[in-house]
Amino acid sequence: MLAFLFLLQATAQGAPPPPAVPHPVVPHPVMPPPVLQAPAPPAGLALALPTDWSVLAPMPYIKPPEIAASLSGFVATEIAAGRCPIARPVNGHYVVRVDVATLIGADGIVRRTVPRAIHCPTVEQYGAGLVLSFARANIRTGGVGGVGGDHWYRATIMFDWRG
Repeated sequence: MLAFLFLLQATAQGAPPPPAVPHPVVPHPVMPPPVLQAPAPPAGLALALPTDWSVLAPMPYIKPPEIAASLSGFVATEIAAGRCPIARPVNGHYVVRVDVATLIGADGIVRRTVPRAIHCPTVEQYGAGLVLSFARANIRTGGVGGVGGDHWYRATIMFDWRG
């Protein structure tokens, strides 16, 4: 700060400012541009979802899940609120089916769930979440026919209630 004041006083009195010291020019090495490449997906995710879901084996549950009546309450609420275009049955007995393709690794861990569209995204995602919960520590390992690796399976959840 003091040096600045002396410099200010010297220039105010007409004295020429001290010569500027040139900064040395240091050349920067030329770096090649970064290669932008998407990382390869994990082995299990590279497996494409089959288009024909009828060929998918059923989920290899150790103990098949029981769909409690209380689980249908959310679906009933979504339909009653008009968020799902499902017509009221004549007899008042609703049955909503949600199919979920599920990719399971050789270790029995769910890698991906894909619900089939029923024109009600909240119920589709609810069904996919239930499948994920039901699969936790409840999947036989070894793949289709005992062959290891990642495989797609089909889970079906039926929501059933009287409305």
